[in-house]
Amino acid sequence: MTTVKQVQYSTTNRYDILNQKTSTTRYVWLVFHGMGYLSKYFIKYFDGLDSDKHYIIAPQAPSKYYQDNRYKRIGASWLTREDTQMDLANVLNFIDAIYNSENLADLKLIVLGYSQGVSIATRWLAHSKVACHQLILHSGGIPKELLPEQFEFLPEDCPVDYVYGEEDPYIHGERILQESQHAQQLFGARFRLHPFKGAHVVNRDYIMNSYKL
Repeated sequence: MTTVKQVQYSTTNRYDILNQKTSTTRYVWLVFHGMGYLSKYFIKYFDGLDSDKHYIIAPQAPSKYYQDNRYKRIGASWLTREDTQMDLANVLNFIDAIYNSENLADLKLIVLGYSQGVSIATRWLAHSKVACHQLILHSGGIPKELLPEQFEFLPEDCPVDYVYGEEDPYIHGERILQESQHAQQLFGARFRLHPFKGAHVVNRDYIMNSYKL
């Protein structure tokens, strides 16, 4: 007979930043990459933002793996179906540690999740109750267990934008209808839908055009 046990221990994980936090910084972005990405590459999608005003933080998903049989290309995943709740607790603790160490008071927080990162962005906000300036959900699924009361802390003027490609094979037809309905239930009048012509890719134009400040 097998028995499952658990043990607690300290661990260390990385995160990447783009630009420097100075007296001119107005916005801080907390951005969560999708499955198969590494944070050091994902953060480059944001390098067109005004470096004097925008400070970008990209946490690294903890579970890295080789993506090809040549063992060269490396990607990472936030969660799987195995031990999901335990792994989620570890991920949330990791993000809490980043947020607390960065001293982000008086800055407008923009939270963005792409693909698998949508589930982490929304779960972290529901867990942390950190009020943000904007929430961007890009081409990913919103966890079904989340409830409207978990987001009542969000300011009334905090837009929640769902961005997706019209040719995205993962987000189309019935799926986008389901995601829109769920988002509407969670965020109410804050929710806005932003389709674009494209597939399952990061819409860099949307990011740049939203914040030409």
